Amino acid sequence: MSTIDLTIQKDRRARAIRRARERNIIIPTFAQMKDPSLISDKVKEELASIGLWDLHPRNLFRITWHNEPKASGGGFGGVNYLELPKSLTGVDARIIVLVGKWFPTGAHKVGAAFGCLVPRLVTGQFDPTTQKAVWPSTGNYCRGGAYDSALLACESIAILPEGMSKERFDWLASIAGETIKTPGSESNVKEIFDKCWELRNSGEDLMIFNQFDEFGNYLWHYEITGHAMEEVLKQVMGPQDRYRGIASATGSAGTIASGDYMKQLFPDSKIVASEALQCPTLLENGFGAHRIEGIGDKHVPWIHNSKNTDMVVAIDDNAVVNLSRLFNEPAGRKYLVEQGVPEGIVSQLDLMGFSGISNVLTAIKTAKYYEMGENDIMLTVLTDSMELYQSRLQEMHAEFGQYSETDAAADFARYLMGQDTDNLLELRYTDRRRIHNLKYFTWVEQQGKTYEEIQDMWYRTDYWTEVQEQISEIDAQIEEFNAEVGLA
Repeated sequence: MSTIDLTIQKDRRARAIRRARERNIIIPTFAQMKDPSLISDKVKEELASIGLWDLHPRNLFRITWHNEPKASGGGFGGVNYLELPKSLTGVDARIIVLVGKWFPTGAHKVGAAFGCLVPRLVTGQFDPTTQKAVWPSTGNYCRGGAYDSALLACESIAILPEGMSKERFDWLASIAGETIKTPGSESNVKEIFDKCWELRNSGEDLMIFNQFDEFGNYLWHYEITGHAMEEVLKQVMGPQDRYRGIASATGSAGTIASGDYMKQLFPDSKIVASEALQCPTLLENGFGAHRIEGIGDKHVPWIHNSKNTDMVVAIDDNAVVNLSRLFNEPAGRKYLVEQGVPEGIVSQLDLMGFSGISNVLTAIKTAKYYEMGENDIMLTVLTDSMELYQSRLQEMHAEFGQYSETDAAADFARYLMGQDTDNLLELRYTDRRRIHNLKYFTWVEQQGKTYEEIQDMWYRTDYWTEVQEQISEIDAQIEEFNAEVGLA
Protein backbone atom coordinates (compact mmCIF):
# COMPACT_ATOMS: atom_id res chain seq x y z
CA MET A 1 0.00 0.00 0.00
CA SER A 2 1.53 3.32 -1.04
CA THR A 3 -0.73 5.63 0.96
CA ILE A 4 -0.17 6.73 4.54
CA ASP A 5 -2.70 5.14 6.89
CA LEU A 6 -4.91 7.95 8.23
CA THR A 7 -7.39 5.79 10.15
CA ILE A 8 -8.39 7.52 13.39
CA GLN A 9 -8.11 5.69 16.73
CA LYS A 10 -10.31 7.77 18.99
CA ASP A 11 -9.15 6.83 22.49
CA ARG A 12 -5.47 7.16 21.72
CA ARG A 13 -6.09 10.37 19.80
CA ALA A 14 -7.90 11.82 22.82
CA ARG A 15 -4.86 11.09 24.99
CA ALA A 16 -2.60 12.72 22.42
CA ILE A 17 -4.83 15.82 22.44
CA ARG A 18 -4.66 16.03 26.24
CA ARG A 19 -0.87 15.70 26.13
CA ALA A 20 -0.61 18.47 23.52
CA ARG A 21 -2.82 20.74 25.63
CA GLU A 22 -0.74 20.08 28.75
CA ARG A 23 2.56 20.70 26.95
CA ASN A 24 1.49 23.79 24.98
CA ILE A 25 1.86 22.07 21.58
CA ILE A 26 0.51 23.45 18.30
CA ILE A 27 1.33 21.43 15.19
CA PRO A 28 2.07 23.21 11.90
CA THR A 29 0.42 22.10 8.70
CA PHE A 30 2.29 21.16 5.55
CA ALA A 31 0.88 24.36 4.06
CA GLN A 32 2.52 26.44 6.79
CA MET A 33 5.88 24.66 6.43
CA LYS A 34 5.69 25.33 2.70
CA ASP A 35 4.61 28.96 3.15
CA PRO A 36 5.36 30.47 6.60
CA SER A 37 3.33 33.59 5.77
CA LEU A 38 0.36 31.42 6.79
CA ILE A 39 1.71 31.12 10.36
CA SER A 40 -0.12 33.27 12.90
CA ASP A 41 1.41 36.49 14.20
CA LYS A 42 1.16 35.11 17.74
CA VAL A 43 3.45 32.19 16.90
CA LYS A 44 5.89 34.50 15.10
CA GLU A 45 6.03 36.77 18.16
CA GLU A 46 6.84 33.79 20.37
CA LEU A 47 9.60 32.65 18.03
CA ALA A 48 11.32 36.03 18.36
CA SER A 49 12.69 34.96 21.75
CA ILE A 50 13.39 31.28 20.99
CA GLY A 51 16.69 29.81 19.78
CA LEU A 52 16.73 27.78 16.58
CA TRP A 53 17.75 24.57 18.36
CA ASP A 54 15.80 25.19 21.60
CA LEU A 55 13.54 22.42 22.89
CA HIS A 56 10.45 24.57 22.62
CA PRO A 57 7.25 23.33 20.92
CA ARG A 58 6.98 26.49 18.81
CA ASN A 59 10.12 25.39 16.97
CA LEU A 60 7.89 22.92 15.14
CA PHE A 61 7.04 25.97 13.02
CA ARG A 62 10.70 26.32 12.10
CA ILE A 63 10.60 23.04 10.17
CA THR A 64 10.83 24.95 6.92
CA TRP A 65 13.36 26.04 4.29
CA HIS A 66 12.39 29.66 4.99
CA ASN A 67 14.06 30.31 8.35
CA GLU A 68 16.02 33.50 8.75
CA PRO A 69 19.67 32.35 8.89
CA LYS A 70 20.41 33.15 12.52
CA ALA A 71 20.82 31.05 15.66
CA SER A 72 18.14 32.72 17.77
CA GLY A 73 15.01 34.77 17.37
CA GLY A 74 14.85 34.57 13.61
CA GLY A 75 11.76 35.11 11.54
CA PHE A 76 10.95 33.86 8.06
CA GLY A 77 12.04 34.94 4.61
CA GLY A 78 12.88 33.39 1.29
CA VAL A 79 14.33 29.93 0.85
CA ASN A 80 17.97 29.74 1.97
CA TYR A 81 20.08 28.97 -1.09
CA LEU A 82 23.47 29.62 -2.64
CA GLU A 83 24.60 29.73 -6.27
CA LEU A 84 28.06 28.26 -6.85
CA PRO A 85 30.26 30.05 -9.42
CA LYS A 86 32.14 28.46 -12.30
CA SER A 87 35.41 29.37 -10.56
CA LEU A 88 34.49 26.75 -7.95
CA THR A 89 32.59 24.13 -9.97
CA GLY A 90 34.52 24.24 -13.24
CA VAL A 91 31.30 24.11 -15.31
CA ASP A 92 29.26 26.73 -17.16
CA ALA A 93 25.98 25.42 -15.76
CA ARG A 94 24.39 27.27 -12.87
CA ILE A 95 24.54 24.99 -9.82
CA ILE A 96 22.24 26.16 -7.06
CA VAL A 97 22.11 24.57 -3.60
CA LEU A 98 19.37 24.73 -0.96
CA VAL A 99 20.93 25.22 2.49
CA GLY A 100 19.87 22.83 5.27
CA LYS A 101 21.90 24.33 8.14
CA TRP A 102 19.10 26.66 9.18
CA PHE A 103 16.67 23.96 10.26
CA PRO A 104 16.48 23.10 13.96
CA THR A 105 19.23 20.51 14.63
CA GLY A 106 21.16 21.94 11.68
CA ALA A 107 19.82 19.44 9.15
CA HIS A 108 16.67 19.11 7.02
CA LYS A 109 16.00 15.56 8.31
CA VAL A 110 13.95 17.12 11.09
CA GLY A 111 11.30 17.65 8.38
CA ALA A 112 11.38 14.05 7.18
CA ALA A 113 10.91 12.88 10.79
CA PHE A 114 7.96 15.26 11.15
CA GLY A 115 6.39 13.80 8.01
CA CYS A 116 6.59 10.30 9.49
CA LEU A 117 5.51 11.07 13.06
CA VAL A 118 2.76 13.66 12.83
CA PRO A 119 0.21 11.75 10.68
CA ARG A 120 0.28 8.92 13.22
CA LEU A 121 0.11 11.34 16.13
CA VAL A 122 -2.91 13.34 14.97
CA THR A 123 -4.84 10.17 14.00
CA GLY A 124 -4.16 8.52 17.36
CA GLN A 125 -2.21 5.64 15.86
CA PHE A 126 0.78 6.75 17.93
CA ASP A 127 0.14 7.42 21.61
CA PRO A 128 2.76 9.80 23.07
CA THR A 129 1.61 9.03 26.61
CA THR A 130 2.51 5.33 26.46
CA GLN A 131 4.70 4.64 23.42
CA LYS A 132 8.29 5.36 22.56
CA ALA A 133 9.17 6.62 19.07
CA VAL A 134 12.04 4.67 17.53
CA TRP A 135 14.19 6.39 14.91
CA PRO A 136 16.46 4.10 12.85
CA SER A 137 19.00 6.16 10.96
CA THR A 138 22.48 6.61 9.54
CA GLY A 139 22.80 9.97 11.27
CA ASN A 140 20.64 13.06 10.93
CA TYR A 141 17.23 11.40 10.75
CA CYS A 142 17.42 10.00 14.27
CA ARG A 143 18.61 13.41 15.46
CA GLY A 144 15.58 15.00 13.80
CA GLY A 145 13.28 12.32 15.17
CA ALA A 146 14.59 12.67 18.72
CA TYR A 147 14.19 16.45 18.46
CA ASP A 148 10.64 16.24 17.08
CA SER A 149 9.79 13.71 19.79
CA ALA A 150 11.05 16.08 22.48
CA LEU A 151 9.00 18.95 21.02
CA LEU A 152 5.93 16.71 20.82
CA ALA A 153 6.38 15.42 24.39
CA CYS A 154 7.08 11.76 23.72
CA GLU A 155 9.99 9.48 24.53
CA SER A 156 12.40 8.43 21.81
CA ILE A 157 15.02 5.85 20.96
CA ALA A 158 17.68 6.86 18.42
CA ILE A 159 19.48 4.16 16.43
CA LEU A 160 22.58 4.91 14.36
CA PRO A 161 25.89 3.25 13.41
CA GLU A 162 28.72 3.51 15.92
CA GLY A 163 31.03 4.93 13.24
CA MET A 164 29.14 8.21 12.84
CA SER A 165 30.66 11.56 13.84
CA LYS A 166 31.16 12.40 17.52
CA GLU A 167 28.95 15.50 17.28
CA ARG A 168 25.87 13.39 16.59
CA PHE A 169 26.33 11.22 19.66
CA ASP A 170 27.19 14.14 21.95
CA TRP A 171 24.01 15.99 20.99
CA LEU A 172 21.78 12.90 21.14
CA ALA A 173 22.94 12.19 24.68
CA SER A 174 21.02 15.25 25.86
CA ILE A 175 17.93 14.83 23.65
CA ALA A 176 17.03 11.19 23.03
CA GLY A 177 15.73 9.00 25.83
CA GLU A 178 18.07 6.26 24.63
CA THR A 179 20.73 6.01 21.93
CA ILE A 180 21.62 2.63 20.42
CA LYS A 181 24.86 2.23 18.48
CA THR A 182 24.83 -0.47 15.82
CA PRO A 183 27.96 -2.03 14.26
CA GLY A 184 29.67 -0.38 11.30
CA SER A 185 29.35 2.92 9.49
CA GLU A 186 26.80 4.72 7.31
CA SER A 187 26.72 1.84 4.83
CA ASN A 188 25.64 -0.70 7.47
CA VAL A 189 21.87 -0.29 7.22
CA LYS A 190 20.90 -3.95 7.70
CA GLU A 191 22.36 -3.85 11.20
CA ILE A 192 19.98 -0.98 11.97
CA PHE A 193 17.03 -2.98 10.63
CA ASP A 194 18.09 -6.00 12.71
CA LYS A 195 18.04 -3.85 15.84
CA CYS A 196 14.52 -2.69 14.93
CA TRP A 197 13.33 -6.30 14.76
CA GLU A 198 14.93 -6.94 18.12
CA LEU A 199 13.02 -4.01 19.60
CA ARG A 200 9.75 -5.11 17.97
CA ASN A 201 10.11 -8.51 19.55
CA SER A 202 11.03 -7.15 22.97
CA GLY A 203 7.42 -6.58 24.05
CA GLU A 204 8.10 -2.91 24.83
CA ASP A 205 5.37 -0.45 23.80
CA LEU A 206 6.98 1.42 20.93
CA MET A 207 6.50 2.46 17.32
CA ILE A 208 9.25 2.36 14.72
CA PHE A 209 9.43 5.20 12.21
CA ASN A 210 11.65 3.74 9.51
CA GLN A 211 12.63 6.53 7.13
CA PHE A 212 13.59 3.99 4.46
CA ASP A 213 10.01 2.73 4.02
CA GLU A 214 7.88 5.51 5.55
CA PHE A 215 5.96 7.45 2.90
CA GLY A 216 5.78 10.40 5.28
CA ASN A 217 9.46 10.94 4.48
CA TYR A 218 8.76 10.85 0.74
CA LEU A 219 5.72 13.13 1.11
CA TRP A 220 7.45 15.80 3.21
CA HIS A 221 10.21 16.24 0.65
CA TYR A 222 7.87 16.00 -2.33
CA GLU A 223 5.71 18.78 -0.93
CA ILE A 224 8.04 20.98 1.14
CA THR A 225 11.46 20.57 -0.50
CA GLY A 226 9.87 20.38 -3.95
CA HIS A 227 8.03 23.67 -3.51
CA ALA A 228 11.17 25.28 -2.03
CA MET A 229 13.03 24.35 -5.22
CA GLU A 230 10.26 25.79 -7.33
CA GLU A 231 10.40 29.02 -5.33
CA VAL A 232 14.17 29.34 -5.82
CA LEU A 233 13.80 28.74 -9.55
CA LYS A 234 11.25 31.54 -9.83
CA GLN A 235 13.81 33.86 -8.24
CA VAL A 236 16.85 32.92 -10.27
CA MET A 237 15.63 31.90 -13.74
CA GLY A 238 16.05 34.37 -16.53
CA PRO A 239 14.05 34.28 -19.78
CA GLN A 240 16.76 32.23 -21.52
CA ASP A 241 17.43 29.84 -18.62
CA ARG A 242 16.34 26.22 -18.47
CA TYR A 243 15.91 24.00 -15.43
CA ARG A 244 17.70 20.73 -16.16
CA GLY A 245 17.29 18.66 -13.01
CA ILE A 246 17.99 17.76 -9.41
CA ALA A 247 20.94 15.81 -8.05
CA SER A 248 20.59 14.02 -4.72
CA ALA A 249 22.16 11.17 -2.80
CA THR A 250 19.60 8.40 -2.46
CA GLY A 251 20.16 7.89 1.29
CA SER A 252 16.67 7.12 2.53
CA ALA A 253 15.17 8.39 -0.79
CA GLY A 254 13.47 11.28 0.97
CA THR A 255 15.19 14.31 -0.55
CA ILE A 256 15.17 12.84 -4.04
CA ALA A 257 11.34 12.78 -3.86
CA SER A 258 11.48 16.53 -4.52
CA GLY A 259 12.56 15.54 -8.02
CA ASP A 260 9.17 13.90 -8.56
CA TYR A 261 7.51 17.24 -7.85
CA MET A 262 9.91 19.15 -10.09
CA LYS A 263 9.52 16.67 -12.93
CA GLN A 264 5.76 17.20 -12.84
CA LEU A 265 6.48 20.90 -13.48
CA PHE A 266 9.34 20.29 -15.92
CA PRO A 267 8.72 16.91 -17.60
CA ASP A 268 12.02 16.89 -19.50
CA SER A 269 14.10 17.53 -16.36
CA LYS A 270 16.37 14.88 -14.87
CA ILE A 271 16.42 13.16 -11.47
CA VAL A 272 19.99 12.12 -10.69
CA ALA A 273 20.63 9.71 -7.83
CA SER A 274 24.08 9.49 -6.31
CA GLU A 275 25.89 7.16 -3.95
CA ALA A 276 29.44 6.43 -2.82
CA LEU A 277 31.82 4.87 -5.32
CA GLN A 278 33.11 2.66 -2.50
CA CYS A 279 29.62 1.13 -2.17
CA PRO A 280 28.06 1.23 -5.68
CA THR A 281 24.75 -0.42 -4.92
CA LEU A 282 22.64 1.24 -7.63
CA LEU A 283 25.46 1.46 -10.15
CA GLU A 284 26.84 -2.07 -9.92
CA ASN A 285 24.67 -4.03 -7.46
CA GLY A 286 27.77 -3.57 -5.31
CA PHE A 287 28.66 -3.32 -1.66
CA GLY A 288 31.34 -1.93 0.63
CA ALA A 289 31.87 0.84 3.17
CA HIS A 290 32.47 4.55 2.72
CA ARG A 291 32.92 7.87 4.50
CA ILE A 292 30.12 10.03 3.09
CA GLU A 293 28.19 10.16 6.33
CA GLY A 294 24.41 9.94 6.30
CA ILE A 295 23.75 8.36 2.88
CA GLY A 296 23.29 4.75 4.06
CA ASP A 297 23.26 2.14 1.32
CA LYS A 298 23.81 -1.54 0.39
CA HIS A 299 20.07 -1.59 -0.22
CA VAL A 300 17.46 0.35 -2.21
CA PRO A 301 15.01 2.27 0.01
CA TRP A 302 11.42 1.13 -0.33
CA ILE A 303 10.29 4.71 -1.02
CA HIS A 304 12.78 5.34 -3.86
CA ASN A 305 10.82 5.91 -7.05
CA SER A 306 13.39 4.24 -9.27
CA LYS A 307 11.03 4.31 -12.26
CA ASN A 308 11.35 8.10 -12.24
CA THR A 309 15.15 8.18 -11.84
CA ASP A 310 17.20 9.16 -14.90
CA MET A 311 20.82 8.69 -13.88
CA VAL A 312 22.99 7.13 -11.19
CA VAL A 313 26.31 8.73 -10.25
CA ALA A 314 28.93 7.31 -7.87
CA ILE A 315 31.12 9.78 -5.96
CA ASP A 316 34.55 8.88 -4.61
CA ASP A 317 34.54 9.42 -0.86
CA ASN A 318 38.17 10.56 -1.13
CA ALA A 319 36.88 13.56 -3.06
CA VAL A 320 34.41 14.40 -0.31
CA VAL A 321 36.77 14.17 2.67
CA ASN A 322 39.58 16.04 0.91
CA LEU A 323 37.27 18.81 -0.30
CA SER A 324 36.00 19.21 3.25
CA ARG A 325 39.56 20.26 4.12
CA LEU A 326 39.91 22.49 1.05
CA PHE A 327 36.64 24.25 1.93
CA ASN A 328 37.35 24.71 5.64
CA GLU A 329 41.11 24.84 6.32
CA PRO A 330 42.66 28.36 6.18
CA ALA A 331 45.18 27.34 3.51
CA GLY A 332 42.39 25.87 1.40
CA ARG A 333 40.22 28.96 1.60
CA LYS A 334 43.16 31.22 0.82
CA TYR A 335 43.97 29.14 -2.26
CA LEU A 336 40.37 29.24 -3.51
CA VAL A 337 40.32 33.04 -3.30
CA GLU A 338 43.58 33.16 -5.24
CA GLN A 339 41.93 31.01 -7.94
CA GLY A 340 39.19 33.58 -8.34
CA VAL A 341 36.44 32.12 -6.16
CA PRO A 342 34.63 35.11 -4.61
CA GLU A 343 35.43 35.61 -0.91
CA GLY A 344 31.71 35.79 -0.18
CA ILE A 345 31.30 32.24 -1.49
CA VAL A 346 34.45 30.91 0.18
CA SER A 347 33.28 32.21 3.55
CA GLN A 348 30.10 30.14 3.21
CA LEU A 349 31.61 26.82 2.13
CA ASP A 350 31.16 25.48 5.66
CA LEU A 351 27.46 25.26 4.76
CA MET A 352 28.35 21.99 2.98
CA GLY A 353 28.52 18.86 5.11
CA PHE A 354 29.86 15.62 3.68
CA SER A 355 26.68 14.63 1.84
CA GLY A 356 26.29 18.21 0.57
CA ILE A 357 29.76 18.10 -0.98
CA SER A 358 28.84 14.79 -2.59
CA ASN A 359 25.61 16.27 -3.96
CA VAL A 360 27.49 19.20 -5.50
CA LEU A 361 29.99 16.85 -7.16
CA THR A 362 27.04 14.87 -8.54
CA ALA A 363 25.60 18.05 -10.05
CA ILE A 364 29.00 18.88 -11.59
CA LYS A 365 29.34 15.43 -13.18
CA THR A 366 25.76 15.65 -14.49
CA ALA A 367 26.42 19.08 -16.01
CA LYS A 368 29.52 17.76 -17.77
CA TYR A 369 27.76 14.63 -19.05
CA TYR A 370 24.89 16.59 -20.58
CA GLU A 371 27.23 19.39 -21.78
CA MET A 372 25.22 22.04 -19.99
CA GLY A 373 25.79 25.69 -20.73
CA GLU A 374 25.47 28.95 -18.85
CA ASN A 375 21.68 29.00 -19.18
CA ASP A 376 21.20 25.53 -17.70
CA ILE A 377 20.31 25.16 -14.02
CA MET A 378 20.98 22.18 -11.76
CA LEU A 379 19.56 22.08 -8.24
CA THR A 380 20.79 20.13 -5.26
CA VAL A 381 20.60 20.18 -1.47
CA LEU A 382 23.05 20.72 1.38
CA THR A 383 21.43 18.45 3.93
CA ASP A 384 23.61 19.70 6.80
CA SER A 385 26.80 21.71 7.37
CA MET A 386 30.34 21.21 8.62
CA GLU A 387 29.09 22.13 12.07
CA LEU A 388 28.37 18.40 12.43
CA TYR A 389 31.80 17.29 11.19
CA GLN A 390 34.34 19.38 13.11
CA SER A 391 35.64 16.25 14.81
CA ARG A 392 36.38 14.76 11.38
CA LEU A 393 38.51 17.79 10.47
CA GLN A 394 40.40 17.37 13.75
CA GLU A 395 40.92 13.67 13.05
CA MET A 396 42.27 14.39 9.56
CA HIS A 397 44.53 17.10 10.96
CA ALA A 398 45.92 14.64 13.50
CA GLU A 399 46.41 11.91 10.90
CA PHE A 400 47.69 13.88 7.91
CA GLY A 401 49.12 17.00 9.52
CA GLN A 402 48.90 20.63 8.52
CA TYR A 403 46.86 21.35 5.38
CA SER A 404 49.13 23.24 3.00
CA GLU A 405 48.78 25.32 -0.14
CA THR A 406 50.18 22.35 -2.07
CA ASP A 407 47.43 20.14 -0.65
CA ALA A 408 44.87 22.75 -1.64
CA ALA A 409 46.19 22.98 -5.19
CA ALA A 410 46.13 19.21 -5.60
CA ASP A 411 42.59 18.82 -4.21
CA PHE A 412 41.25 21.73 -6.25
CA ALA A 413 42.73 20.35 -9.47
CA ARG A 414 41.83 16.72 -8.88
CA TYR A 415 38.46 16.81 -7.18
CA LEU A 416 36.86 19.99 -8.58
CA MET A 417 38.40 20.97 -11.92
CA GLY A 418 39.23 17.30 -12.61
CA GLN A 419 35.74 15.88 -12.13
CA ASP A 420 34.83 13.76 -15.14
CA THR A 421 31.92 11.70 -16.44
CA ASP A 422 33.25 8.39 -15.11
CA ASN A 423 31.30 6.19 -12.69
CA LEU A 424 27.83 7.17 -13.90
CA LEU A 425 25.04 5.52 -15.81
CA GLU A 426 22.16 7.06 -17.74
CA LEU A 427 19.32 4.70 -16.95
CA ARG A 428 17.37 2.79 -19.56
CA TYR A 429 13.99 1.32 -18.67
CA THR A 430 15.64 -2.01 -17.88
CA ASP A 431 18.25 -0.31 -15.65
CA ARG A 432 15.49 1.33 -13.62
CA ARG A 433 13.71 -1.99 -13.31
CA ARG A 434 16.94 -3.66 -12.16
CA ILE A 435 17.30 -1.07 -9.39
CA HIS A 436 13.67 -1.53 -8.41
CA ASN A 437 14.08 -5.31 -8.32
CA LEU A 438 16.94 -4.95 -5.83
CA LYS A 439 14.30 -3.91 -3.28
CA TYR A 440 13.11 -7.50 -3.19
CA PHE A 441 16.11 -8.77 -1.26
CA THR A 442 15.77 -6.23 1.54
CA TRP A 443 12.08 -5.56 1.75
CA VAL A 444 10.35 -8.81 0.77
CA GLU A 445 12.92 -11.34 1.98
CA GLN A 446 13.91 -9.50 5.18
CA GLN A 447 11.44 -6.79 6.16
CA GLY A 448 7.98 -8.25 5.60
CA LYS A 449 6.81 -6.56 2.40
CA THR A 450 4.97 -8.74 -0.12
CA TYR A 451 5.61 -9.74 -3.71
CA GLU A 452 2.29 -8.11 -4.65
CA GLU A 453 3.40 -4.79 -3.12
CA ILE A 454 6.67 -4.68 -4.99
CA GLN A 455 4.88 -5.48 -8.24
CA ASP A 456 2.29 -2.76 -7.59
CA MET A 457 5.05 -0.24 -6.97
CA TRP A 458 6.44 -0.85 -10.46
CA TYR A 459 3.34 -1.48 -12.56
CA ARG A 460 0.56 0.65 -10.99
CA THR A 461 0.50 4.04 -12.67
CA ASP A 462 -1.10 5.81 -9.68
CA TYR A 463 1.16 4.28 -7.02
CA TRP A 464 3.16 7.45 -6.27
CA THR A 465 0.44 10.00 -6.98
CA GLU A 466 -1.84 8.39 -4.40
CA VAL A 467 0.44 9.40 -1.55
CA GLN A 468 1.06 12.84 -3.08
CA GLU A 469 -2.67 13.48 -3.00
CA GLN A 470 -2.90 12.89 0.78
CA ILE A 471 -1.44 16.27 1.73
CA SER A 472 -4.75 18.09 2.05
CA GLU A 473 -6.25 15.27 4.13
CA ILE A 474 -3.28 15.28 6.50
CA ASP A 475 -3.48 19.06 6.87
CA ALA A 476 -7.19 18.83 7.61
CA GLN A 477 -6.48 16.30 10.36
CA ILE A 478 -3.73 18.52 11.82
CA GLU A 479 -6.10 21.48 11.87
CA GLU A 480 -8.83 19.43 13.55
CA PHE A 481 -6.34 18.12 16.11
CA ASN A 482 -5.16 21.68 16.90
CA ALA A 483 -8.73 22.89 17.21
CA GLU A 484 -9.48 20.22 19.82
CA VAL A 485 -6.29 21.04 21.68
CA GLY A 486 -7.58 24.60 21.81
CA LEU A 487 -4.32 26.57 21.76
CA ALA A 488 -4.10 27.69 18.14
